[in-house]
Amino acid sequence: MSVKLHTSLSRGKASSANSTHREKDKKQMKTLCLTILALSASAFAQNNTVVRWRQIVGVITAPGVDSPVGGVPDASGNPTNPIHSGTLPWTTKGGRAFVNLTTGEGAFDVEGLVLNGGSATGTAGPITSVVGTLVCNPGAANQTVVDTPAADLTTSGNAELSFKLMNVPSSCGSPLFLIRIPQFGLRWIAAGAILSTNSMSH
Repeated sequence: MSVKLHTSLSRGKASSANSTHREKDKKQMKTLCLTILALSASAFAQNNTVVRWRQIVGVITAPGVDSPVGGVPDASGNPTNPIHSGTLPWTTKGGRAFVNLTTGEGAFDVEGLVLNGGSATGTAGPITSVVGTLVCNPGAANQTVVDTPAADLTTSGNAELSFKLMNVPSSCGSPLFLIRIPQFGLRWIAAGAILSTNSMSH
């Protein structure tokens, strides 16, 4: 009887010990899985930052007046090689743009981008194509300007393009999105507005 009782107690202790080990292993595995998921989600979010401009607005300037953007500061702190604007005012009816800063993929569209002054008022005038321009770190020593291919611009000021930018810098602070005209020295005539930054969830 004592032998059976001893054997039974031994089995009970072994069973209890095994159960404790299993519970401990489960907790460790659960913690490990949660850690991996958290790290994966963090890495995914960091690697899929998307900047969006929910509106495209035309440059507002008096005829013959330049309104430059950015420019790398020289030794005296004065901007060099800024991005010059068109010298006539432009208006838009709408538009938007987005860029994935990791993959370089993006798109823009603009509607009713037309001149607002002169004989060509209400039309795109002589402008037949535009490019989108991402400007990273504008006005800083590491300013970077990256252009899309050209997109056709209709006489009523409509254009759209899906693209993939190359050489987007790993650090793109205060990003700007400009619409520029290749026919006249890549001057900018419109810009993205209402900026938002988010991480893609899928």
